[in-house]
Amino acid sequence: MNAERELPLFEMPRGREVYTVSELTEDVRAALEGAFDAELAVMGEISNFKHHVSRHMYFSLKDEAALLRCVFFHPGNTNLRFTPDDGMAVIARGRLGVYPPQGTYQLYVSSLALRGEGELMAALERLKKKLAAEGLFDEERKRPLPRFPGRVGVVTSPSGAAFRDIKNVLARRWPGITVILRPTKVQGEGAAADIAQAIADFDEVRLADVLIVGRGGGSLEDLWAFNEEATVRAIAAARTPTVSAVGHEVDWTLADFAADVRAPTPSAAAELVVPVKEDVAAEVAEMRRAAFATAEGYLAVGREEVVALERSYGFRAVPRRVDERRQQVDENAGRASRAARTALQVFRSFYAEAARGFHALSPEATLARGYNIASRDGRAVKRAAHTNVGEDLTLHFADGRRAVTVTNDGEADRVAQES
Repeated sequence: MNAERELPLFEMPRGREVYTVSELTEDVRAALEGAFDAELAVMGEISNFKHHVSRHMYFSLKDEAALLRCVFFHPGNTNLRFTPDDGMAVIARGRLGVYPPQGTYQLYVSSLALRGEGELMAALERLKKKLAAEGLFDEERKRPLPRFPGRVGVVTSPSGAAFRDIKNVLARRWPGITVILRPTKVQGEGAAADIAQAIADFDEVRLADVLIVGRGGGSLEDLWAFNEEATVRAIAAARTPTVSAVGHEVDWTLADFAADVRAPTPSAAAELVVPVKEDVAAEVAEMRRAAFATAEGYLAVGREEVVALERSYGFRAVPRRVDERRQQVDENAGRASRAARTALQVFRSFYAEAARGFHALSPEATLARGYNIASRDGRAVKRAAHTNVGEDLTLHFADGRRAVTVTNDGEADRVAQES
């Protein structure tokens, strides 16, 4: 019987070695990740979605012919604008890799968007860069909100929950405040133009001290009016301090960047624009108490200083010094009185002497010495040449006067010539 050569049950291809499962999986992983070394975007429908207690998300993307497993780790998934669910058409971005324990390849997701949002996000990013370059989002141009506004303007839909929430919060925090609603469309065609016009209406007549512009939450498409250029420019140009309150806390729009203040929700916006009345009253009461305490402290210090002054030697010596000053005043008054009397006597003597001098020069004194004064119509006639023959004059003596008539005698001519 011919001995037959035993053949091996399995013969490896020439040039290959035997792999362990782990080794093969690692080589496949290296090859796969080497071929897809950059992030890629995959479009599909969510299937078998699970939100683990660890807050990681596990799901599959599928189309009509294939299925891809995906994992979206926490905390990268915290800023999702929607809640993923089975049947949603999405675009997932991430890197491709292999999960060795199960020997499967999967997508490690870095971002997730509803299908159709991709184009919107690209347009949004382009507009954001354009407006940022113009300075519309600069922090330097942001204004503080008034602490105690009298009127709060609201630009939103009158039928939405946002306005009800704003009213309720304002009424609770500051009862009696005036709330002025300018009803607007908040989504759909024409919404951005309506919002921009509403802001201009408030500014035109200074109708409010602060504005809240916003709406409740929704998808990117629902919130799109607050990303449009007309809305953003109107908010940036507003003269009234403006609060943007669009959607939920995770929602962001370009209106948030342009507004003076961004609130995560409409209710939070109402909390930002007015304080709690009871808190303000308590603050005022505390300030009043502190003011009185400060004043009382100053009074107490003053009282202590007065007591110390009363007890001091200098203060106790005040009465004696007052008496000394009184005596000195009396002495000074006596000296002043004597000086005044002396001065008065000197003045009287001088006055009497002057009066005598003036009297000696008076017309009466001249007449008393034997002289006469001739006058015409109450005015003295100084020269004979100033008289006419036959003219009546009045001749004044020391003891009276007489009427005389001028005659043309030689004596008169002689007197006139000598004069």
